[in-house]
Amino acid sequence: MPKLQDLQAHEVVQGIKEGLFTAEEYVSSVINRIEDVESKVRSFITLDSERALTSAKLIDRKFKEKEDIGQLGGVTVGIKDNISTKDIRTTCASKILEDYFPSYDATVIRHLKDNGAIILGKLNLDEFGMGSTTEYSRYHPTHNPWNLDYVPGGSSGGCGAAVATGECTVSLGSDTGGSIRCPASFCSVVGLKPTYGRISRYGLISYANSLEQIGPICRSVKDIVMILNIISGKDIHDNTSMSSSPITINNKLDKFDIAIIKELIDGSDLEVRKTVYSASEKFKEIGCIYNEISIKNLHYALPSYYTLASAEASSNLARYDNIRYGFDLPIAEYKWDTYFSNVRKNFGEEVKRRILIGSYVLSSGYYSKYYLKARRLRSLLKLELLKLFKKYDLLIGPTMPILPFKFGEKIDDPIKMYLVDINTVLANLAGIPAITLPIGFSNGLPIGLQIMAAPFEEQKLIDVSNALENTINIQRRPSLV
Repeated sequence: MPKLQDLQAHEVVQGIKEGLFTAEEYVSSVINRIEDVESKVRSFITLDSERALTSAKLIDRKFKEKEDIGQLGGVTVGIKDNISTKDIRTTCASKILEDYFPSYDATVIRHLKDNGAIILGKLNLDEFGMGSTTEYSRYHPTHNPWNLDYVPGGSSGGCGAAVATGECTVSLGSDTGGSIRCPASFCSVVGLKPTYGRISRYGLISYANSLEQIGPICRSVKDIVMILNIISGKDIHDNTSMSSSPITINNKLDKFDIAIIKELIDGSDLEVRKTVYSASEKFKEIGCIYNEISIKNLHYALPSYYTLASAEASSNLARYDNIRYGFDLPIAEYKWDTYFSNVRKNFGEEVKRRILIGSYVLSSGYYSKYYLKARRLRSLLKLELLKLFKKYDLLIGPTMPILPFKFGEKIDDPIKMYLVDINTVLANLAGIPAITLPIGFSNGLPIGLQIMAAPFEEQKLIDVSNALENTINIQRRPSLV
């Protein structure tokens, strides 16, 4: 039997229910793992070990008394630190919220707790979710567990690294332009950005409302399904959320028509291209057929995304004045405008940059030139994708166009950093579901395959991802940690 911290979520639940081990033994094993590797990887901002062990003992007591322990009874979950957790510090990796303790749980957290999950702590990210490397965290960077000199991706870098190393069994991240899929690809785990509206965003601290979505990062497709079904659904607190059919694991695969997006392949590094083409051949083995296609307006995706995301960020972050909550800064000696200015100097450089860009594109004289144009381009891209989905079941390409890179390699050049997201922003602009699967390595660094489907067609994603995962057998645990 593998070590308890290496078990997948469905194996943990089964093991506890069969009496093979207790929830306390399992949680203790995960905490021991954190103590062993956290100093190297640095996935967490806030670790809540004591409360996690108390919750584990409660699960064991319920099991002993033959009470229902829930679908996730005992499973440890790490939460990206921009999702509200009652009485657990929620910082968004920013000084602006360094002492913020929410008074309520996000809807997804409530669903997890209602099903017996154990919240282990809050995971690192780029400040307010703005970044692709987790280098923009106010507290510390997270390291890639496959090579500690390299970035783990972002903005949910702590989520990807923690799951890969066994510091938690499952994590919840948020994805605005690839923030789940990027770290999942760079850390060789599975990450899903669901359809916009499938999961409530209530309690997610907003960066760009029309683009972002909460989703799971796990070690297997089966665990993705398990978590997705629990956190999905209509929520009275989020008018953009809606009901959806539950997802299942099907062993029989339909004959899907799959299209590989030429522009995503051509713009990727050679090693990434070779690995993705090799994985694409596996679709024939699982009974699918695939063609190569072009997306006419794809070159508009990245500028459209960053225009819209920055505009929404500038509006969302205007609320942070440090008066009702925030960090300790004496208020008596300032007038309000001076105080407000001094507070907002404490945003990180990348957050300031996006606020300024967003304010500019929304300003008089530039609103129609930039913001409205970006919205029109978004509509064009979405219409083109929906038209393609009438012909093809799934669209595929590399999750990331490049391999994980070293710390500091791109942080001084915002344009190079933004180009990292070129393959992932498409799904957010269109509001469609997208999953990334680990498919191989180059020089010991992971490569992921992105698969996209039409809105609320997660079942197709899961069917083909499960079949592909069973066909491609690769190493799942980093040997460095």
